Amino acid sequence: MPTIYEFIARLLVITALFAWVNQRYLRLPNTVGIMAMGICASLTLIALEVAVPQVSLFGEIEGHLRRIDFSYALLHGMLAFLLFAGAIQIDLSLLRERAWTVGAMATLGVIISTVLVGGLIWGVGQLLPVHIPFAWALVFGALISPTDPVAVLSVLKQAKVDKTLEMDMAGESLFNDGVSVVLFTVLLSAAVSGTGDSGIDFDRIAELFFIEALGGAALGLLAGYLAYLGLRSINDYPTEILILLALVTGTYSFAQLHGFSGPIAVVVAGVLIGNRGRRLAMDHDTERYIYEFWGLVDEVLNSILFLLIGLEVIVIQFDASLLPLAIAAIPIVLAARFIAVALPMAFVGFKQRYVKGTVPILTWGGVRGGVCVALALTIPHTDSRPQILAATYAVVLFSLVVQGLTLPAVVRRFAHPVKQDEE
Repeated sequence: MPTIYEFIARLLVITALFAWVNQRYLRLPNTVGIMAMGICASLTLIALEVAVPQVSLFGEIEGHLRRIDFSYALLHGMLAFLLFAGAIQIDLSLLRERAWTVGAMATLGVIISTVLVGGLIWGVGQLLPVHIPFAWALVFGALISPTDPVAVLSVLKQAKVDKTLEMDMAGESLFNDGVSVVLFTVLLSAAVSGTGDSGIDFDRIAELFFIEALGGAALGLLAGYLAYLGLRSINDYPTEILILLALVTGTYSFAQLHGFSGPIAVVVAGVLIGNRGRRLAMDHDTERYIYEFWGLVDEVLNSILFLLIGLEVIVIQFDASLLPLAIAAIPIVLAARFIAVALPMAFVGFKQRYVKGTVPILTWGGVRGGVCVALALTIPHTDSRPQILAATYAVVLFSLVVQGLTLPAVVRRFAHPVKQDEE
């Protein structure tokens, strides 16, 4: 059995090889290309096991993958760095201008989508041989509703859109984790305890939201300001990079230990560093080195993350009888996303202006990714777990491959992409 170091080394070798093949031959967006090759490799190994049962390669690789807690690795490790790398790119003045829209989409939109997806997937399940109880349908609605900040920020690099629309997409995806994780945690607890069908404790949801979301924001503000003071007092970019690494890991760990939202904490800290810190605590050379460093971290972790999503197909055992429910989940999530975009926008329409094509672009640009898979994998082994995993993987794969690759075309169809000289 290889050590953790040996397995990470092999994972990096595979990631580098797939990235090279993608850049040399496929020319797809890096994350999509690597994930697609990971899925193809997984399916090839599964087919090889069926065709030649005496080959033990599949079993060995499956055993290695099971040693990685994908959910823990993402939610308690990689996500902090990926969110911070995205947050330092956010323009605070534009975020402040779009606060009503971002806030409504990240809260009201997630709640609407959770209820709609849960109700519709439960209704469709009643018509199929493998139905899903209502409490577990709501759990699926909570974990699939938030757009994935990792995937969304990756897609936004391809499609040049109006800055206000870009902020709506990026801001929503960065801030909606707090709401979605609270909803998922409460609904999962209700489903496991068997109280989900009889009622949901909305007071408990409000309490958890207050503690996790607002507490995480306050923690991120405090930690970010302390890091800003440290950056401002020196002019040595290696030390400043170390300070930011300490900010990300320390803030996220503290938040997790004390019941706050780690994602919201690092996003708030990242926005503060990317604006006040960038203007007042960094010279030109330091700014360039820091942003190149975090850009590299973002690219490398993204590549590894999407390779793991592709390889996880080996670990997750799918039943062919679950295919109808999995396929039905795709249009259900898209329809719920459309309503979850349109209603909050109508609600705050008197406060904000929107560019042409905002609703269809935000609907199609609501990409799901590793966060959804990680949340689904935290579900305990119950009768409903296979249905939720199958539906989650179907939606995530469709979202990343189909929506991710076609979003630039949707932007061209419904809006006028920003030209280089307009940026």
